[in-house]
Amino acid sequence: MKKEKINFYPVILAGGRGTRFWPLSRKRRAKQLLALDGSQTMIQQTVHRVQTLAQPNQFWIITNDDCCGEIYRQLPRLLKKQVVAEPVGRNTAPAIGLAAFILLRKDPNAVLGLFPSDQVVRDKDAFRKTLKQGIEIAASGENIVVLGIKPNRPETGYGYIESGDLAPNGAARVRRFTEKPNAEKAVEFLQAGNYSWNSGMFIWRVRTLTNALREHLPKTAAILEKIGATFGTSKFTATLRKLYPKCENISIDYAVLEPRSAKGEQASNIFCLPADFGWNDLGSWTALHEHHTTKTPSQDSNLIASDGIFTLHAQGNYIHAPTKFVAVVGVQDLVIVETEDAILITTRERSQDVGKIVKHLDEKKLKKLV
Repeated sequence: MKKEKINFYPVILAGGRGTRFWPLSRKRRAKQLLALDGSQTMIQQTVHRVQTLAQPNQFWIITNDDCCGEIYRQLPRLLKKQVVAEPVGRNTAPAIGLAAFILLRKDPNAVLGLFPSDQVVRDKDAFRKTLKQGIEIAASGENIVVLGIKPNRPETGYGYIESGDLAPNGAARVRRFTEKPNAEKAVEFLQAGNYSWNSGMFIWRVRTLTNALREHLPKTAAILEKIGATFGTSKFTATLRKLYPKCENISIDYAVLEPRSAKGEQASNIFCLPADFGWNDLGSWTALHEHHTTKTPSQDSNLIASDGIFTLHAQGNYIHAPTKFVAVVGVQDLVIVETEDAILITTRERSQDVGKIVKHLDEKKLKKLV
């Protein structure tokens, strides 16, 4: 018997500012619009990973006004109406919910996939194989599927998923989602063997998601439904700008996944597909350095973009000064990033604090630097 065709719509979230990648990441050319891992930008890589599973007219990008123009330029095959600009940032629940309520009238049984636009996946084939399995599970009922990442270290920077029994569909039932743990808990999770990192990639039918939002986030769901009803009309932009700021500022994890998982392992219909496809969310300059030096090991672990290099007794540095000759002598674990109007100097240990610079620049209204 021939399988019924599943319409799959990838929804790519591309509204973040990427403040921890300042000074390279700016409002109009944020982290997801930079080529941090090869010749393609992060958002181009994200689209490329799933384009064998969806047609160009099935992709949706949720972003902001600042990034729209560059996204049009980088993804010319997408229709402009498929790039929706949030008037204000309201976190992941309203963003994915907006796409779901737009599609509800068109194709309620279609499957939506939620993908952050700034992650790296090394093994594309393994990723697509896992994604296909997730799409089939999501299409088969009121199921929510999360792609989990098998942890290889006690990481404190990610949320975790605790898995329970293996279901007949080949995925593990989710017991609970946990927030970023302390170091001791992270070691416990790694040793337990049934915890995965939460990748932020989720799969569900359109109707499943809209029903879950109506149940767990009713006020915001009602607003999104009103906005979605105007899509394709001349009223859409004005309605979006008027109503969207009234949505609650909340992640899909807090809004839907945690209350849904509280129903219990058997009743929640949340499934985890633990996978190992070389995933990295590149959350900081340090994470980028580690990603590249793991992929291409070198004796000194220096990663330097320059117009000529001299190094002496220098190790573990990340330096971005592509138009300059760079000499590095007797230093280690530094992060130095040069642009036309700014220079960042920090250590790999403190690179998570770079976002505080952007907060300072915002407070001082130094707009040309953000």
